[in-house]
Amino acid sequence: MIQPGATLTLGIEKPAAGGRMLARHEGQVVLVSNAIPGEQVRARVERASKGIAFAEAVDILTPSPDRRPATDWRCGGNLLAHIAYERQLAIKAEIIRDGFGRIAKAPLAGPPAMIGSPEHGYRMRARLHAADGRFGFYREGTHQLCDPGITGQLLPATLDWLHEVEVSVPAAAAGSIRGLEISEDIPGEHRAAWLDAADDAAWFGRWAGPDRIVDRVAVGGAAPVALQRSARSFFQGNRFLLEQMVAHVVEQVADGPVVDLYAGVGLFGLALAARGAEVTLVEGDYSSGRDLEANAAAYPDRARVSRVSVEEFLTARLWRESRPTVVVDPPRTGLSKDAIQGILRLAPPVLVYVSCDPATLARDARILIDAGYEHGPVTGFDLFPNTAHVESVVAFTRT
Repeated sequence: MIQPGATLTLGIEKPAAGGRMLARHEGQVVLVSNAIPGEQVRARVERASKGIAFAEAVDILTPSPDRRPATDWRCGGNLLAHIAYERQLAIKAEIIRDGFGRIAKAPLAGPPAMIGSPEHGYRMRARLHAADGRFGFYREGTHQLCDPGITGQLLPATLDWLHEVEVSVPAAAAGSIRGLEISEDIPGEHRAAWLDAADDAAWFGRWAGPDRIVDRVAVGGAAPVALQRSARSFFQGNRFLLEQMVAHVVEQVADGPVVDLYAGVGLFGLALAARGAEVTLVEGDYSSGRDLEANAAAYPDRARVSRVSVEEFLTARLWRESRPTVVVDPPRTGLSKDAIQGILRLAPPVLVYVSCDPATLARDARILIDAGYEHGPVTGFDLFPNTAHVESVVAFTRT
């Protein structure tokens, strides 16, 4: 068995979910960080069990032509920052395709189309951790703070604002601060923030900005949708791909009524309402649900909000005369067993699935396929460049 601390010479075979790359040593799988498929590396083992080991490449013996310098690939989840961006997109497409083939047992005919993003300043939402009055991301595998500026994820203006907040923290308050959540509008001109602190943080009031910010999201020829949200409400994180992804989801939706599950503040569902669809939007989170109700008020005849969990909604409400298209944008864990069974009872003619995790998407795809659905083309949206995260959109049609 491989022992922690051992140094291995490995040939990197292919990408694995989570940002590491797969290699083998005497038949045992080793997941290697700071590597690229095709490279020969010397790697130090971090931890190991009977079936799998985790290691970091510390010496690149035969570097890939796609390798590039990276300031600190461990910071802020930037596990792919050492890889040229076009190769990152290909790697993420391969991970999505592997999930459909290996987990869903539904091999894709080819790699999914990937929609790329500018690599810097893309991030509209961020949660930062705190230590001694300073804010930052965690370095991979630790609780050590690292400077968010080196990741390139945040706008320069955001970093300047963050520094001003830091220098204003009273010494007596520094130990009580756990973190900070930031939400910005698409242009980056306004932000709302929420401070996670054990003690009174009245000093933070001058930096917090408005309680809510508003974006106007345009989709096709419809009037832009006004979406307000607070710092704690869920919203997609990439300012450059937001409208393109919404337009793609809208294109997959069939004519007729729509149910938008995990609706957040209404990004997808209200874009459909703006185009004339009758939409029921379901959101159980308190903050997102409150913003959703305010946003849906602009469409009183077409948008109905249900502020309950998805599972509760699907248990209580079934359409008997017409079957709506269903849009789902679940958390990283995918659809719960109760949620997917409720959807299957509803039997929508089309289910549009927005996923932030290829493995749980593939797991749920297998269940849908077994229930009589077939999937269309899968499209990947790289909402978080340089990280291992990738968003996927795919429509399932009832056969």
